[in-house]
Amino acid sequence: MLDYDKEAERYDASRGGEPRAAAAAEAVLGLVPGEARSLLDVACGTGIVTRRLAAGRDGLGVTGVDLASAMVRQAAVRLPGAVVRADSRRLPFRDGEFDAVSSVWLLHLAETDADVRAIVTECARVLRPGGVYVTTVDKAAAHNVGSDIDAVLASRPPRAARDQAALVESYAVACGLVPAGGARFPGRGQGRSPRRTVADLRRGWFVTLPPGEPLAERFAARLARLPDQDRPRPDPWFTLRAFRKPAARHRPPPDA
Repeated sequence: MLDYDKEAERYDASRGGEPRAAAAAEAVLGLVPGEARSLLDVACGTGIVTRRLAAGRDGLGVTGVDLASAMVRQAAVRLPGAVVRADSRRLPFRDGEFDAVSSVWLLHLAETDADVRAIVTECARVLRPGGVYVTTVDKAAAHNVGSDIDAVLASRPPRAARDQAALVESYAVACGLVPAGGARFPGRGQGRSPRRTVADLRRGWFVTLPPGEPLAERFAARLARLPDQDRPRPDPWFTLRAFRKPAARHRPPPDA
């Protein structure tokens, strides 16, 4: 697993930078109701997407939260006074505090199903009735674009995909949320080349191939034999799912 405090300095440049952030923010805002006035971006990272969420709609106040200190420091530069360091499984906000909540590229990082369930539960808790929670799902599958790199990596030891759409939906429904649509957006600039994939492998990108292990080096050797070592393969396409918290029902007075 990558150390996101160490990863912060190179995070944006290694993941498509502003073009990818722009695509993500536009897709998220497309699922957020127009009347929303407050949005919490959970696991905001460096704030590169969060800043675009704030700038993308007039009158929308955006707060970011992340656990990695180095990420929070970078995000705070982009959104002064609007970034909090906290665990997404225990958000430091009141019930129903936000009109919308987003978690982009977060759930796939959870170590257990219980962690995913806890994150979704917390996002639902701080969401007001009538609000919408938007999250990415099936991230690992998005990176499989059918390339020669994917063919090499197909035989690596599997890792449970904890952000499978069906699982996330089941957790959301258990919290009282209802499905409210979805969207897809391109991971611009994230198309992998063989040489870049080897570098990512050797710094711990692939959880089931620990750097320095003989198996990891065997995969690195196979990747190094592929043609066009510096040609990026197609960009991934990421999937968003939205869930709405039903508005509270108004009961008629007893004598109505």
